[in-house]
Amino acid sequence: MAARHRTRWATGGAAVALALSAVLTGCSGDDTPADTASKAESAVASIASGASEAIESATAEAGRRLDDIQDGIDVKGDVKVGAPVAGSDGRVRAEVTVRNSDDSAHSFAVQVDFRSSGGDLVDTVIVTIDHVQAGESATATARSTHALSGDVRADVARAVRY
Repeated sequence: MAARHRTRWATGGAAVALALSAVLTGCSGDDTPADTASKAESAVASIASGASEAIESATAEAGRRLDDIQDGIDVKGDVKVGAPVAGSDGRVRAEVTVRNSDDSAHSFAVQVDFRSSGGDLVDTVIVTIDHVQAGESATATARSTHALSGDVRADVARAVRY
């Protein structure tokens, strides 16, 4: 899933550059600044729609994967995610901590959503943490599938214990 999602974003970024280039080079001397702005706005809206569809697709796939877990129990309240930190590669990482409140060992699957400062979903990933002993906690790192810019926060969207 991550490779397909990453490819969509890379394609989206190239498409933004191409669309803006086409809009800017397609302006004749007869175009007013309002015409140029309108064309650019339309191109960006079209690309943003494609990026939004890629995020929606990744989120739906994450949901399907969590729904496919046999005998899974919703344990979102037993999961915490730390403050996100951008690495030198631009990818954002956040520490995920799960607490096994059951009386036997279990594994966890956690969907972490990365959101912009405006609250827009910019990436989603699933982190698995295997064999957490009864009453114990364990950690893993959620890593964005591509470079993210600006202020990003990480939220636990779903968590399943199985």
